[in-house]
Amino acid sequence: MTPELHQKLTQWRRHLHAHPELSLQEKATAAFVQEKLTELGIPFEAGIGGHGVVATLTRGHAQSRVGLRADMDALPITEDTGLAYASKTPGVMHACGHDGHTASLLGAAALLAADASWSGTVDFIFQPAEEGYGGSRAMVAAGLFERFPMDQVFGFHNWPGLAAGTIAVHDGVVMASGGRVTITIEGHAGHAGMPHLTRDPVMAAGHLIVAMQSVVSRSVDPLDTAVLSLCTIDGGTAPNQVAGRVTIRGTLRHHREAVKDMIVKRIGEICAGIATTFGVKVTPEIVMGVGVVTNTPDEAGLARLAAGKVQAPVRRDLAPSMAGEDFAFYLKQRPGAFVWIGNGELRDGAELHGPRYDFNDAILPVASSWMAEVAKAALASN
Repeated sequence: MTPELHQKLTQWRRHLHAHPELSLQEKATAAFVQEKLTELGIPFEAGIGGHGVVATLTRGHAQSRVGLRADMDALPITEDTGLAYASKTPGVMHACGHDGHTASLLGAAALLAADASWSGTVDFIFQPAEEGYGGSRAMVAAGLFERFPMDQVFGFHNWPGLAAGTIAVHDGVVMASGGRVTITIEGHAGHAGMPHLTRDPVMAAGHLIVAMQSVVSRSVDPLDTAVLSLCTIDGGTAPNQVAGRVTIRGTLRHHREAVKDMIVKRIGEICAGIATTFGVKVTPEIVMGVGVVTNTPDEAGLARLAAGKVQAPVRRDLAPSMAGEDFAFYLKQRPGAFVWIGNGELRDGAELHGPRYDFNDAILPVASSWMAEVAKAALASN
């Protein structure tokens, strides 16, 4: 990684940061990626699973093939960094570092294009819609692994709070499976001064929320890990009317399928109990995401080998996160590994999805070089 390439990647990253696009809307971001791939002389195919782009480099005669992935979408969050390159799109910002992931993958492509020491094929996957909109699933459905038959797949996420440039490699589970929970409570609306003539869904919602908080604390084995967070509640339009309907939304996270099954069962039981107690109709809907991110053993070893090649400190002692990542869907199709690369000190409001978050440009050389090295290590291992 030359200072000149690092400077170029920093410029690209800050351009992307200033022009964020929400999931499923990454048209300009994809166009920017295609422009830079063209400058690097790397062929690509676009429009895969939405705005997805896959570039391909082949060297020598080896038949091995490996994939490297970065996500491109931003979040509906208002930026509060005051940076010169802050978001120019109101209410949208790169609050999770996908701008840095995209720039890093472009950097890996540049490094591998200039490196004649490897043999095989590398596919660079620029994925849209990671933030809960099924971008990985859409790319797979569009024939990603049939059109680009890679043997393994690797990726990374920046990690605030982990020392800048340190690479965390998990043996097994890395990140949780996530599900969306929606609970609708239907009662009988009426005058707030005559509540005996109503069936109050707001009161039922209060009892339901309290009961739900017992699921993890009293039904999940303390040695297991799970999260059930109810995050929004919506109901009623007038302060003197008992509402007719309340909707509660939240998230369920887990590391083991058996734990998820038990929690879903308990949600159903609680909803049924609340319905009977308060004379309301309670309908739970739980839509699960793409699954747990779990590294395969050989590929975790290759990830650590690549970290050593770039002389990055390696951590193997970090607990898995309850955050989710749709990289899990690739790992259902192919062996691979997903690592965290330290973004540096965690500051208040600058955590992932925080309004003062910013990707640390100082880690671009580590991120790009690690991806290039893990691709070379994977190709050599096959």
